[in-house]
Amino acid sequence: MNIKSLLLGSAAALIAVSGARAADAVVVAEPEPAEYVKICDVYGAGYFYIPGTEICLRIGGYVRYDISAGQAGSFDGNRYIDAKDFLDNGEFNENDGYYKRARFTLRTYTGQETEMGTLKTYTETRFNWGSGNDAYGFSNFGSQGVSLNFAWIQLGGLRVGKDESAFDTFIGYAGDVIQDTIVPYGGFDTNVVQYYFDGGNGFSAVASLETGSGTFTSGFLGGDFGSDSIDSYVPYVVGGLKYTQGWGSITGVAAYDSSIEEWAAKVRLDVTPMQNLSLFLMAGYGSDDNLPRNFYKQWGGNWAVWGGGTYTINEKTSFNLQASYDEAKEAGVAANIKYEIVPGLVITAEVDYAHNSHKVAGGDFGGYVYNWTGIPGDKKDAIGGILRFQRSF
Repeated sequence: MNIKSLLLGSAAALIAVSGARAADAVVVAEPEPAEYVKICDVYGAGYFYIPGTEICLRIGGYVRYDISAGQAGSFDGNRYIDAKDFLDNGEFNENDGYYKRARFTLRTYTGQETEMGTLKTYTETRFNWGSGNDAYGFSNFGSQGVSLNFAWIQLGGLRVGKDESAFDTFIGYAGDVIQDTIVPYGGFDTNVVQYYFDGGNGFSAVASLETGSGTFTSGFLGGDFGSDSIDSYVPYVVGGLKYTQGWGSITGVAAYDSSIEEWAAKVRLDVTPMQNLSLFLMAGYGSDDNLPRNFYKQWGGNWAVWGGGTYTINEKTSFNLQASYDEAKEAGVAANIKYEIVPGLVITAEVDYAHNSHKVAGGDFGGYVYNWTGIPGDKKDAIGGILRFQRSF
């Protein structure tokens, strides 16, 4: 072996050792398994599994913008009052202009199967911003508050929490119109402990213990006044029965207001005479021995009727109509056209008419007093309209 060969061999050995050390220094970590969100189709579209759990979650809601005009075009007790006319000559020209409101609503739904049945929750929170005046004429511009409209837990058929009264939810509302309470058909917001039963053969039932909305007053909305809150721990009671078949359904509900000691009941018939037409007729009757109106019987007199329907013109457009009348000769008609511009975006144009057979004296509130149907106190008839844009997701 000569010197040249020795040098070449040594160099090769050094390169090999250096390469081995370099390879040992580079450590490639094993990739962590990615935990992708999985779709949950058990409870319908939009649900996904919360990672690491068997709970299915859905997040939704809508963004809405309303523009109303006219004497019957207000909503939620808000209306526009012409400030210029008031400053110039002291006149209360109510709804002599546009009332506008924007709303963002956030909804959450969860579902999970357990050994005792399906465990569900539902919440709905609303954020409102508007320009107008409240039911008594005081300024109500800007933020109009945040409200928790629903927050309930349901296991199987048992539901507890914040909901709307079974007096309305079980029998159904009064048509697919914006102003469906020109003649009111019952109270809404309440805490509940209720049980739903589905017989699986078309029969279903509900029993609900409720609290109402606390204090119920109508002193400035038709001359009726009274406290309507739980007395001596006795809850309000609602019960209902429903029979559903392919032709439609027939439903009945009855309620007892334990504070006022008054009762009310409603029956409803829904029919589908043709594929693109649905009709309903609902009648209510209630006692008024202690107070003319209470949490459940909010219509005037003992009886009231509501009727209407929906005609689907095409896959994007529908026409909705509702008419109502009660023993106190309060009446209302609401009609609208709904058009889905693109999936998830709907525009609704509605015209409303309201009538009261009597006027309400202004008293200390001047022009800020209204009949129960929302008409200013110095008038018997009113016409208005609402244009609504809503993006649901």
